[in-house]
Amino acid sequence: MSAPWRARGPLGRLLLGLVLVLGGGALGLAAGTSAGAAAPAGCQQGNLSKQEAIDQLHEVRLSIDRTLRLLDAGDREAAFAEARAGYLDCFESVEAPLDVVAGTDFRFEVEDIFARVRGLIDSGAPTAEIRERIVQLRGLIDESERELTSTGVGAPMLAFGQSFTLLLREGLEAVLLLSVLLTYLESSEHSRHKRPILYGVGLAVLATVITFFAVDALFSVLPFGREVLEALVGLAAVFMLFYVSFWLIARLDQRRRMEFLQARVWKAASVGSVTSLALIGFLAVYREGFETVLFYQAMFSFGDGLEAWILAGMAAAVAVLAVISWAVLKLGRTLPVKRFLTVALVIVMFTSIAVLGNAMRALQEAAILDLRYLEGWPSLPIYLAQATGYYPTLPSVLAQGLLLTVYVAGAVATLVIKRRRANGLPPAASSTTSAPTPVSV
Repeated sequence: MSAPWRARGPLGRLLLGLVLVLGGGALGLAAGTSAGAAAPAGCQQGNLSKQEAIDQLHEVRLSIDRTLRLLDAGDREAAFAEARAGYLDCFESVEAPLDVVAGTDFRFEVEDIFARVRGLIDSGAPTAEIRERIVQLRGLIDESERELTSTGVGAPMLAFGQSFTLLLREGLEAVLLLSVLLTYLESSEHSRHKRPILYGVGLAVLATVITFFAVDALFSVLPFGREVLEALVGLAAVFMLFYVSFWLIARLDQRRRMEFLQARVWKAASVGSVTSLALIGFLAVYREGFETVLFYQAMFSFGDGLEAWILAGMAAAVAVLAVISWAVLKLGRTLPVKRFLTVALVIVMFTSIAVLGNAMRALQEAAILDLRYLEGWPSLPIYLAQATGYYPTLPSVLAQGLLLTVYVAGAVATLVIKRRRANGLPPAASSTTSAPTPVSV
């Protein structure tokens, strides 16, 4: 979608204002009056406080949703009347408090899209073209609410905590795997092969950074709306988080995976294959890196206005990982891995639920899924809604409820099965090829 035209300078804004007023009035005589649309019941006229303006934006969203429904039903006169009422009777009262915090340029940008929607409806433009403008308008209404809303305390802390935990968990796993590989090489008298593994790890870190920016570049060339792409990345991240969550439940000790990697290292070191050793180091770390890219793409996509807190969480995690890496790789210290992974498991699960709610919301904003507001359900401030993924719409609530149910049922079943197996089976014999690891589980 092309960026909307903005009025430049006082003269441009004056001309745009005259066009909107005169054009809206003339079009209203032609179509709005005949449809007989009444002002939305929840809208107030006159001066509004910030909170009243925020509440009124919900009524604007409902009006936009009704406009799209009427268009899909083929009733263009009613759709035009609804679009006109949603602007004149609802959004116009929000403009004064919005001007104070966002400036007149932003307000004119929103007005312009409202006018374009009405003009496209009246001119008989294809519904797909009007839908594209409505998707753009929905995004601007969300941005209007962000301008009027304080970030508060809860949303930044959630964004920081999610970001910190995700990177720390992925980084810690990579550090532990690297520690196991290097320790094994030392104990098996293959310490000369450390360097190829470290080269592979370095390439994996570089590839992770490249992947992050490559995804952004891919977004710019794919023939889909940004909202759809963000939703797809969010759903992919949810799938990975879902997989990681149950992997953590079943493999809190990581022992089998580490033994598998040790066997691969032993085989590569025995034949002196530098390429194989570098590939082992690369794959062991890049898998974590790819998951991290996916997670953070989703977090940044759905974290408008919270980016600084997401970056702060990343920076804090990097600092902690630097200390942990030094302690583990240089000093050979042990870590309470199982305890940390248990806590991380819960945060990862709730993060995936938040990402799913936001992904479903993006599909609704893009008019892929129908917006079904749940009457009587509470709404959260927009920043807190972004951090939790909770929106009072049927698709979002239903998807989050189902995922939460699956997590609870799966966690209970997995832990019960694991406990029964632990009580019913003798301890597994230690592997003759496994070297002592510096991790404590």
